[in-house]
Amino acid sequence: MHWLFVLLIFVFATAAKAEERQAVIFMYHHFGVEKYPSTNVRLEQFEAHLDYIADNGYQVWPLQKVVRYLRDDKPFPARVVAITIDDAYTSVYHEAFPRLRARGWPFTVFVATDGVDRRYKALMSWDQMREMRQHGASFANHSASHEHLIRRHAGENDAAWLARVREDIQRAQRRLTEELGEAPMLLAYPYGEFNTALADLVAGLGYTAFGQQSGPAGLGYDLRALPRYPMSERFADMDGFRTKIASLALPVLSAEPWEPVITAANNPPRLRVGLDDSKARLGQLACFVSGQGRVEVAWEDRQARRFAVQAKAPLPVGRSRYNCTAPSAQRGRYYWYSHLWIRLAAN
Repeated sequence: MHWLFVLLIFVFATAAKAEERQAVIFMYHHFGVEKYPSTNVRLEQFEAHLDYIADNGYQVWPLQKVVRYLRDDKPFPARVVAITIDDAYTSVYHEAFPRLRARGWPFTVFVATDGVDRRYKALMSWDQMREMRQHGASFANHSASHEHLIRRHAGENDAAWLARVREDIQRAQRRLTEELGEAPMLLAYPYGEFNTALADLVAGLGYTAFGQQSGPAGLGYDLRALPRYPMSERFADMDGFRTKIASLALPVLSAEPWEPVITAANNPPRLRVGLDDSKARLGQLACFVSGQGRVEVAWEDRQARRFAVQAKAPLPVGRSRYNCTAPSAQRGRYYWYSHLWIRLAAN
């Protein structure tokens, strides 16, 4: 009996260790603003999310703390989540802030500063942000302009584009610091769009950056473009929320090509992925393409855990994703990975 007891302890300890290799980061925009359903969550949805977090033993961490663990490759305690909000709309102050403040939970708002400086009615004021900072909110860089940063202006070469984008990001950081006293070195790409050149620029400036591709943020993931789960009316139901908050980071060692922007020459793109060992049931790995549904997983080397996936048809102009999931050894828990693709109109 003693050996069985020891074996059970080992099994449970191994499972717990696997669960601690990620944190789940949620991304919101509007709260209770029904005219923007693609970026809005209904208030009853948001309250249900917060209740579920509180009632099921999750820890809400500041985003900066999550990033420290990722940078240090330090395992997480079980059930760590972070709450982020993009764009600093007024509903953040009037609806989200009171609810998060009542629970004493930290959260991060990514701010595009030009609109705040121009006093756009849709956005919070600097005074409101200063008030929120006293009660658990932090504010980080969403660029100054909120432009599609990967897109060139007319007649712009690579050097001019990089200089403009660098100034845009640095202007936002400067304004955040001037108004709020400090700003963490965190950046959320406007529209979740990035390419390799922009990601390298951002990393070179010292930022940890976030996209809008779904999935948990796992140890070993690329700090130039960490994933977050976007929350909107369509994707904020409780069944989906429970699955996402319990998800595990698929242990991706390599994903090629990493570059999200595709051209006519590589559309539809073929993604080749290499995985580390894990408790994922890879025999049930399933991959899905935006607007096309489930697609075939082609195993290039099962023993080495290398597979490829490709859309059935060319991807449309705009943003698309390949999402891959696999069940874990624990019932109801899934490993998750999402890869962004962008097809520009000029292509």
